[in-house]
Amino acid sequence: MIQETDAVVIGAGPVGLFQVFQLGLQGLAAHIVDALPYAGGQCVELYGDKPIYDIPGVPVCTGHELAARLTDQIAPFKPHWHLGTQVAALQPQPDGRIAVTTQQGTQLLARAVFIAAGVGAFVPRALKLEGIEAFAGTQLFYQHLPPAATLQGQRLVVHGGDDAAVACAIAAASAAESPAASVLLLHRRDVFNAPPDQLAQLHALRDAGRIEVVVGQITGITRDTSINREGKRMTALQTLTPEGTELAVPMDVLVVALGVSPRLGPIADWGLAMERKQLAVDTATFRTSVPGIYAVGDIVTYPGKRKLIVCGFHEATLAAFAAAEALSGKPVVLQYTTSSTHLHQLLGVGAAGITNG
Repeated sequence: MIQETDAVVIGAGPVGLFQVFQLGLQGLAAHIVDALPYAGGQCVELYGDKPIYDIPGVPVCTGHELAARLTDQIAPFKPHWHLGTQVAALQPQPDGRIAVTTQQGTQLLARAVFIAAGVGAFVPRALKLEGIEAFAGTQLFYQHLPPAATLQGQRLVVHGGDDAAVACAIAAASAAESPAASVLLLHRRDVFNAPPDQLAQLHALRDAGRIEVVVGQITGITRDTSINREGKRMTALQTLTPEGTELAVPMDVLVVALGVSPRLGPIADWGLAMERKQLAVDTATFRTSVPGIYAVGDIVTYPGKRKLIVCGFHEATLAAFAAAEALSGKPVVLQYTTSSTHLHQLLGVGAAGITNG
């Protein structure tokens, strides 16, 4: 089923979220697509708990806080979310609209597309082990725990040493519903890079016997070939300890949390003019070389470009105005949120700025 919409915003980082806000002020509804399973993009993934000091009017906030504020800001416009997936293809149509297809097969038909992909889609770092990807989605998961029902009564192994791995192990060991039978955290060292409160929780759960920590490197997998001819089930991880001892770690579910890395992905195949892996844009409109497709944020390049969130906010504003004018065929009248009753209606606020119930 094809879903028709005014706009598709590719990327749910701060600039993509603000793009949705600016489109909403122009009366344009939006769908948001992002490879990560949550909003915030690079801002949350790489420095979610670190302070940001250069957001106008906000002396200091973390990446998580900024993403939360921007998400709250776009709530009145009720965007449609497509998280945990990537856009696989963009195809201009004869009527000027853009057909957008995600990797999960969702089909969108947009009057305009806005690429706010930052440095690219953040994808999990894979465990490089022969044959293991055959178990993806059944026993192998990346970065995040599978649904609770998948873990019930299972032997869970979390592989990694940063905050994502620690958080997965803590969440599984602390689950009140559908708990795993056992939780094991596997890392090459008995040292974990996570916030102090997470490390304290990990220590407490280790002491209580809820989490076991094994130090070693995964070297292979053991399959149960009695299940079917293809042996479509892992039963253990072959591990080498720092002392050189080979160890078999029994498991039913493996979560690999080795971090994420940006990939330009299919953007390079969309027929858009590029310079050094960045999209070339007209700085008056932030339109790309293809009509109806705009780009903002770190994914774009132009003389004087600065990779700052505040610059991306500026670009998103101009792109929204340009798209609104292109779609309506007439100039957009500048209105101010302080005084415009029309914008107050869109935002769902009264004249005094109080949210309507």
